[in-house]
Amino acid sequence: MTRWRSIGLAAALSLALAGTTSGQTPPKVTQMTPDMNPTWNPVRPQADYIRRTEMIPMRDGVKLFTVIVMKKGTHNAPILLDRTPYNADRSTSRMPSQKIVDILPVMDAEFVNDGYIRVYQDIRGRNKSEGEFVTNRPIRGPLNSTKVDESTDAYDTIDWLVKNVPESNGKVGITGSSYLGFTTLMATINPHPALKAAVPQSPMVDGWIGDDWFHNGAFRQPNLDYFTEMTLNSGDNDPVPNGSGDDYLKYLSAGSAGDYARKYGLETFPFIQKLMQNPAYTDFWSLQAVDKWLAARPLSVPTMLVVGQWDQEDSYGAPAVYKAVEPKDTGNDKLYLVIGPWRHSGVNYDGSSLGPLIFPGDTALDYRVRYMKPFLDHYLKDAPDPKTPPVLTYATGVNRWDESPRWPMGRLTPLYLQAGFGLGFDKPTTNPSGRKTDHDDYVSDPAKPVPFVPRPVHVRDGDVWKPWLVHDQRFVSDRTDVLVYQTEPLKEDVHIMGAPQVDLHAATSGTDSDFVVKLVDVYPDGDTYHPETAGLELPIGIEIFRGRYVHGFDKPEALKPGKIEDFRFGLPNVDHVFLKGHRIQVQVQSTLFPLYDRNPQTFVPNIFNAKPADYQKATESIYRSPTAPSAVLLPIVGH
Repeated sequence: MTRWRSIGLAAALSLALAGTTSGQTPPKVTQMTPDMNPTWNPVRPQADYIRRTEMIPMRDGVKLFTVIVMKKGTHNAPILLDRTPYNADRSTSRMPSQKIVDILPVMDAEFVNDGYIRVYQDIRGRNKSEGEFVTNRPIRGPLNSTKVDESTDAYDTIDWLVKNVPESNGKVGITGSSYLGFTTLMATINPHPALKAAVPQSPMVDGWIGDDWFHNGAFRQPNLDYFTEMTLNSGDNDPVPNGSGDDYLKYLSAGSAGDYARKYGLETFPFIQKLMQNPAYTDFWSLQAVDKWLAARPLSVPTMLVVGQWDQEDSYGAPAVYKAVEPKDTGNDKLYLVIGPWRHSGVNYDGSSLGPLIFPGDTALDYRVRYMKPFLDHYLKDAPDPKTPPVLTYATGVNRWDESPRWPMGRLTPLYLQAGFGLGFDKPTTNPSGRKTDHDDYVSDPAKPVPFVPRPVHVRDGDVWKPWLVHDQRFVSDRTDVLVYQTEPLKEDVHIMGAPQVDLHAATSGTDSDFVVKLVDVYPDGDTYHPETAGLELPIGIEIFRGRYVHGFDKPEALKPGKIEDFRFGLPNVDHVFLKGHRIQVQVQSTLFPLYDRNPQTFVPNIFNAKPADYQKATESIYRSPTAPSAVLLPIVGH
C-alpha cells in the first residue's frame, strides 16, 4: 500500500467519524478499519435526567468520586446523599436506560420524581475514590490519629455540594443501609450546618456485640468473604475461593475459623488479623462503638433510625443508638425509631413478603411514602410537619403499623421453662412429684453441630441468606441436641413490643460453651384455611451467647464444670402478636453452624487457634428450678 493510499483511508475514517457525530451520513467504508468507538455518552438527548460525576476534594487533599443525578428541569431542590463502599458508579447505572427511575435503586423513585437530587459517593479508598480504605474507619481519637474520618469526609462533601450544585436549595439529607447506615450516622457527628436530616438504616454500630462480625463473642464465619471482596484492592472482588458444595462441610472439615482462614491464606488480610487478634471485647471494639460516640455528643440532626425485625446482619445497631441517644431528645422531636417486617436492608426493596410471611401490600413502599419521605420533605423542602411518631413499628401477626411515644412499650414478663418441656408464666415453686431432676440435659457435639438452615447450606445464595431468620424451625426441633419448650395453645393474644430478654440458668460438663436461644411462634397444625403456614414454627428472635463471657465481655474465663451460671442476653427488638390458638415456643441449643464458629467446649485462650483435640462433647444442663428459674422475659403490652 502506498503512503498516499494510507493517508486516503485515514482521511476517510476521520470523515466517517465526523459525519457520525455531526448527524451527517458517513461515507461508505470499503476497507478494514479499527472498530473501537473513541467516545460515546450513554445518556442520550432524550434522557429525562442529568448525570454528572465529580472528584470532590477532602481537607487532606484526597478526592472522592461522586455521582450527581437529577431529573431535567430540577431547581431549588434538596440533596439526598449516600456515602457508600459499594460502587457509586454502579449504584447510579443500575440499568442502561434513558429513564432516571431505571438507573437508580428502587427506593429512589419517590424522591427523584418529586425533585430531589440524588448523590452517591465512593468513600475513601473504594472503587473510584482516592485514599486508603479502613473498615468502619473510627472517629478521630484513640484509634485514629489522622485528621480525617467519615464524619469529616461527610462534612467536606456536603460543603462542596451546597456550593457547587446550582440546582440545590442548600439543604442536604443523608441516608443508606448497612455500611451506608454507618456512614449516615457518622455524618451526624459534628455535622455540617446544611445537613438537615438523617435516615440511617440497619447501621453497623457495634461489630462485636451484635452487628456484623460477632454476636456476643461468637464469630460469624461467612463474613470472611467480605474482606476478600472489599479489601484486596479498591474494586469489587471475589469471595473466598472455596468452590461449590455444602458450606456446612467446608467449615467443619477446616477446623476452627482461624484454620479456615489460614487454609485460604486469609491471615494476611489486615482486618482479618484484627478479628483474630481481638476475639474478646477489647478497646479495639469498645472504642469504635458508634452508639458510645453518639451518646457523648449533642443530638443536633433530626434522625430516623430504621431496622428490620428480621435483620440477619445488623439487628443490633439502630435500637442501640436509640437507647443511647434518646435521653438527649428532651423535646421528643429529633430522634425516631422504625422497626419494619423486613430482612437486612429490606426497607429499600419490595416489602410484600418475607419467607413464609405474606403481608397485605408492600410494607416497605408504604413506609417510604407515608413516613420517610414526609419526614425528609419537612426538613429539606419546608413541607408542613407530618407529625412523625417517635416510634413506628409493624405488628407482625396482625399486620398493622403501630405508632408509639417511646420504646420499648412492653413490660418485661418472665415466661418460664417448666417440667415436661412446658412453658408458662408461673414461676417454678417445687419440683413436680415423681421427677428427680430440676434440669433438662442435651449433649452438644462439635463434630455434629446444629445447622442454622437445612443442609446443604449455601450461605451465598440470597434465597437462603436473606430470609433465614424466618425459616421454619421444625427442621431441627426433633434433634436430641435441641431442647424445645412450649405453652399450651394461647387462650388470648399476647402482644410484645421490645427486645425479649434471655435469663438462662445453665451448666456444662466442659469448660466453655455457647448457648443459642430461639423465641418461636408455633402456628396451629391442620389449619384448613391457611395450609401454607399450618404448623409453622416461625422464629421471632434468635441469638447466641459465648459462655466464656458470662462475667464480662472483656473478661473471658473458663467455665467450671457443673457450676450453674446465669447467662443473660437480649433477643432482637420486635413488635409481634402471638395470636390466640398459637403456642409460644423456646428452643435451646449450643451451635448455629456454619453461621457461627464452633465453640470447642474446652477453654482455650483464643478460639481462632483451637486445635482439633480441643473440640469435645459436653453435656449441657438447662435449669428450671425455684432457685435457678430459666426464662425468656417477654415485653408484653397490656398484660
